[in-house]
Amino acid sequence: MEKKVIKVTESQLNVLKSRLKEQEEKTNNTTGMEEMASALMASQTQAHIFHLQTKSYAEHKALQGYYEDIDDLMDSLIESYQGQFGIIENYQSLPISKYEGKEQVVSYFEDLMSMIEKNRADLPSHLQNIVDTIVELITSTLYKIKFLA
Repeated sequence: MEKKVIKVTESQLNVLKSRLKEQEEKTNNTTGMEEMASALMASQTQAHIFHLQTKSYAEHKALQGYYEDIDDLMDSLIESYQGQFGIIENYQSLPISKYEGKEQVVSYFEDLMSMIEKNRADLPSHLQNIVDTIVELITSTLYKIKFLA
């Protein structure tokens, strides 16, 4: 079998790289809002599992408050977003962990906060307000777990 050498100009190479990048983005095209919506939905289930597995009553109650309250907040955020920008179609399925201790739960919520802060910048102010309320719920939950549990 004979190998052929194809000569490509730098301009052609840049076009090929650009097309490859576009294909990768389409395959991996999750916007910040899609990532946030997916993470918030997963956080409700994750908090519920932590709630059921912890042996600390204070942590149990703090996590219950989170998973009960996050439902209405994420519903409000996602519906308001979709009313302005269209239906979110690329939800991600995120892994769920078993409870391994208070430090794990604190780390989980701190990571959730970081992801929200990373993805909220492009949202209009009315959606930022809902995100602020979600952040308030997360930080309140962190306070209860860190200092009351």
